[in-house]
Amino acid sequence: MRRLFITTFALALTFGCLAQQPDTLIKKLDSLSERTDSLGGQINNTHPEAYNENTRITFPAFFILEGSNLKQAFTKPFHMTGKNWATAGKFAVVVGGLAFFDRPIQRWALNLRNKNNGLSTVSRYVTNFGGPYEGYVLGSLGAYGFLFHNVKMQTTTLLALQSYITGAAVQSVVKFITGRQRPLAVSRNMGVGSPTFKGPFSTLRDAEGNKLNGSFPSGHTTVAFAAATVYALEYANIKWVPYFAYTAASLIGFSRLTENKHWATDVLAGAALGYLTGRQVVNNYHRYAKLRAPKQRTSVSFSLGYGNGQLLPAMVMRF
Repeated sequence: MRRLFITTFALALTFGCLAQQPDTLIKKLDSLSERTDSLGGQINNTHPEAYNENTRITFPAFFILEGSNLKQAFTKPFHMTGKNWATAGKFAVVVGGLAFFDRPIQRWALNLRNKNNGLSTVSRYVTNFGGPYEGYVLGSLGAYGFLFHNVKMQTTTLLALQSYITGAAVQSVVKFITGRQRPLAVSRNMGVGSPTFKGPFSTLRDAEGNKLNGSFPSGHTTVAFAAATVYALEYANIKWVPYFAYTAASLIGFSRLTENKHWATDVLAGAALGYLTGRQVVNNYHRYAKLRAPKQRTSVSFSLGYGNGQLLPAMVMRF
């Protein structure tokens, strides 16, 4: 958690310095007419040829884009349209309805795990892919992209990393604000605590008295869906990629229930936050790519032609 806040602070500081300069890339990203975000209808060019030396994410560009991602994520509530609020309201109703079943669902998931040794082993393994193992996966995919000179894979993996960081930063702040107790507060293996929200600055502890961070939303689920959404959107033309990405993220979310770490509403909220984060990061990159792509100039020329005994004017436009 401490590393996350240090990373977020460093990125915010970088962004702050860049934002004070006139006509910076960040200002251009924010001022584009195509600035629709996670709920918008931006059309992105994901053809492999669109990822080249011009649109490559350089080291400085990575931090500029991540600064923009963090800015957009944290200021989103101040720029939501009526349609955005309506969608958020509907989702809140769904989460509120599911909250009545948090404890029964948790008891069911815990009993299922405790009665099945195989599921218990798999659950512990799968849940790590929403944490440390996800870094290994992203590193492997990034290495593949660099070894085989696949610029699209390189770019997509960097975007997934940005989405991971952004989602982790946002969920950590929401966890602090809500201060929700985890189900393992009573017993790690057998009991189910109370899904209460204690608010910011509250001290949360487990049954042994160890300190816990908040439960809402699920951080593992958030970052899993944040990265999965990036790959699903960037490789939407390959039908199995979105199915595989979202299935893997869903299994990670389910493992948070069987590991007795989160309530069902935590997982649902984390999945939604991760999905929106992934869309926002992808859209932000493609706005960057449009700025970086060589501009094609339109030229107009006039000429005269002769046909059927007549002198005919002609106009040629080159794009």
